[in-house]
This record gives sequence, structure tokens and C-alpha cells, in this order.
Amino acid sequence: MPNDMILTRRGFGVVLLSGLALAALPRQAFALTAEAAKSLVDKTVAEINTIISSGRSESAMLGDFEKLFARYADVNTIARSALGPAARQASPAQLSGFTKAFQGYISRKYGRRFREFIGGRIEVNDARAVKSYFEVITTAYLSGESPFEVRFHVSDKAGKSLFFNIIIEGVNMLASERTEIGALLDQRGGDLDKLIADMKSL
Repeated sequence: MPNDMILTRRGFGVVLLSGLALAALPRQAFALTAEAAKSLVDKTVAEINTIISSGRSESAMLGDFEKLFARYADVNTIARSALGPAARQASPAQLSGFTKAFQGYISRKYGRRFREFIGGRIEVNDARAVKSYFEVITTAYLSGESPFEVRFHVSDKAGKSLFFNIIIEGVNMLASERTEIGALLDQRGGDLDKLIADMKSL
């Protein structure tokens, strides 16, 4: 590739004027919008509502919730946050193993929480910018209970819009999971391999 072409692609002012170079920009150059964040949560909530109204067994529902988390959640970011400082000492194989085990663990844990919504529904209300991400506010309506908020935090740092946190009735998933995983790791003397093996049955 000629040097002047390379320079053209790197020149911000020229990029703005060149459709070809604009297409070559990295994904991060396009800011996440409230509409995109809300659209992601719309899809997520629609699938949650479908799962909880399906009448399927708990094991089948939990399998569906794991597929949902894999599709719409930034599992890598959530897993690293939950593992905390130990993530920096983990080998690539350990980090991969933990992320896979964590996906199943978090899907079962929050899937069971969402199963409590059977007979109810979740409605998406609004989205607002918070620092470098968007918070999408939804309302859960359960039979015989007062409505309450479920908030989704959405970012596109992974290259596409994904949610990386859920706050249900004020309970922050990222914060609570970091505390929980930290305690589980401490109980195993800091043995990450043992934690990974045990998480498959948690």
C-alpha cells in the first residue's frame, strides 16, 4: 500500500471526508446511543418475558437464560470484574475456564431470580447516559406485588452493544458478584482451579 494512502487512512480530517476511510475506522469511533442501548434491552426483556411465560421446566428455563446471557451480556467484562484482582494473576487458560464456568453460574443465579417474575412482565421505560455507558430503566410488574425497577447498564466497549450490569431492586450485580466470588475464592485458599471446578455445580 502506498505511503500516502496509509497517511490518508490515519489522517482524521481526511477520514471525515472520505467514505472509504470512514468505513475503515474502528468500531469505537461510533458512540453508543440511547436508542441503541434501549433497543438491546428491548430485545433482552422480550426474551426474558418469553422465557418466564413459556411454562417450561426450571432446567429448560435456565438453559434458555444462559443462551440469553451469552447473546446480550458482556460476559467477559462481568467475569473479569467478578474475579477482581485474581484476574490479573490468572493464566489465559484459567481466565477462559473461569469465564465459561461463570457464564453458567451467573445464568443459573439470575435465571432463578427472573423465574420469580413468572406471571408478571418487565417493561422498558427510558435510557440515560451515565459516564461512558447508558443506563436503561425498566419496571418489573409481579402479580400481587408493587412494581419495582430493574436497571441495565449497556456499553459498546466489546465492539457491539451489550449489557454489563443489572441492578434489581437496588442490588448491583457487579458489586455483589465481586464480593461473592471473592469469598468463594478465599474459602478455597485462593485456588482458582478449584473454584472453576466447583462453580459448575453452584
